[in-house]
Amino acid sequence: MRLVFLLFALVVAGTAHAGGIERLRAFISGARTAQADFTQTVTDRNGRVTQQASGTMAFARPGKFRWDYRKPYEQVIVGDGARLWLYDTDLNQVTVKPLGDVIAGTPAALLAGDDAIDKYFSLKDAGERDGLDWLDATPKTRDTTFSGIRMGFRGDALVRMELLDQFGQRTTLELSHFVRNPAIPASRFRFTPPKGADVIGE
Repeated sequence: MRLVFLLFALVVAGTAHAGGIERLRAFISGARTAQADFTQTVTDRNGRVTQQASGTMAFARPGKFRWDYRKPYEQVIVGDGARLWLYDTDLNQVTVKPLGDVIAGTPAALLAGDDAIDKYFSLKDAGERDGLDWLDATPKTRDTTFSGIRMGFRGDALVRMELLDQFGQRTTLELSHFVRNPAIPASRFRFTPPKGADVIGE
């Protein structure tokens, strides 16, 4: 089974006693770029691990992001502000779609969308668990595979996200080596299909 493509990552700055919603809003107003390493684990409705992956991510708001999956498969996801590019290196295949058609109501809207998060999500502080302060974000649109997004904060940073889909799967994303507001070259958010690649959707 191929990896689940995750189009999100958030690391949020805020005061030590702020709730999850306040931390998220502080991030949106203050973090224009970020980069980090990530690990991703997918479990089924019975808690069985079905997928694991790791790599690096970066984003520049609004509308630009990049995920480089390194293990166990090399895959690249790039949002250039107008289009979404998915590149499978094993298949040498590129899929391209209009960005707005795929991120509305998804975690990518929290990452790289505009500041109107209340348009797409219902936000709720979810208390403490496992030493983290939690925030629930529920998509308002029904046209999404995600039924809920849970974000766990430690101190002034988001360190874990849990994504629930309509099939009962849970995707957990953990971030490390996070850098807030780094200078990221614009070229990192551009994608040119490799020579000879099969391009679908363009």
